[in-house]
Amino acid sequence: MNSTSTLKQLIAHPISSELFQPFGQVIFPSADGAAYGPQDAQLQLSNGTPRFYIMRLDAKGRQFHTITRHQQCTQCLGSLGGQDWLMAVAPPSEGKPNPDEIVAFQIPGNCFINLKMGTWHAGPYFEQAAIDFYNLELSDTNITDHETCNLKASYGLEFEILGSQS
Repeated sequence: MNSTSTLKQLIAHPISSELFQPFGQVIFPSADGAAYGPQDAQLQLSNGTPRFYIMRLDAKGRQFHTITRHQQCTQCLGSLGGQDWLMAVAPPSEGKPNPDEIVAFQIPGNCFINLKMGTWHAGPYFEQAAIDFYNLELSDTNITDHETCNLKASYGLEFEILGSQS
C-alpha cells in the first residue's frame, strides 16, 4: 500500500448528453405526455427490487481517493431543490478503473443522471452544508453490489474536483 499519494486535479465539465454518454445518460425535463424514447432513462433494475428514496448528504469537500461501481443495476441520482452538484466518473471496465479515464461533471439541479451498469463514480460533491438527493437503485445495492476501488492504495492517487471552465 502506498503511504504517499499524488493529488490529481479534475476540472468539472458542464454536463451534456454527449459528454456523459460513455457513463450513462443525462435526463432533462420533457413535455408532459411526450412518448417514451431514447431521451428517457433506460433503466436496468430487473436483478432485484427497485428502491427509490431520498437521501440527505452532508458536504464532504471535493477530494476523494475511492471510487465505486454497481454492476447489477443502473443508478439514477438527482438533487432536490434545484441544487447544483459535482460527480466524478469513469467508464465501466473489466477490472479496476483507469485513473486517466476519471472525469468530473458539474450537474445542474434541473436534471438527473442515470449511470450505466458498472460505471465507476465518486460523489455527489457540493458546497452547500447538505443537499437532499433522490436515488433509484436496487434495495440491496449498497449491501451486495457495492465494489469500491481505493485509488490511493492501488495507484498512489487522490483526486480533487475543481470548478468548471465554461
